[in-house]
Amino acid sequence: MPPALGHPAPHPDTDRATPVQARELARTGDAVLLDVREADEFAAGHAPGALHQPLIALAAGAPLPPAATGRTVLALCRSGHRSRRAVELLAQRGVRALNVTGGMHAWALAGLPVTTPGGEAGRVA
Repeated sequence: MPPALGHPAPHPDTDRATPVQARELARTGDAVLLDVREADEFAAGHAPGALHQPLIALAAGAPLPPAATGRTVLALCRSGHRSRRAVELLAQRGVRALNVTGGMHAWALAGLPVTTPGGEAGRVA
């Protein structure tokens, strides 16, 4: 699938990114993190700067958060299964999306920060 306008494809032969790659793509503004877990999971701990839209809402046709519109999306869940489904759903909408492999578990294991909506240290639920 071609990249979103103005955003080069970070991995032309795959629809995945490691947590470290995803953090860098989000940091540089080349993509936006989208956490597709349930609200309680997101509240317990998420990647800093991640937007939130549960998979169930995406599956029901809910729009992406405005900040994700027209951008490459890095889908993130707890282990990578829900985010893989989110990538499929988003691709059907014409959205360039990558699955963050291993989800928030891999994110935390890589030593990347996990935060709460209030800015405190979070945990992966």
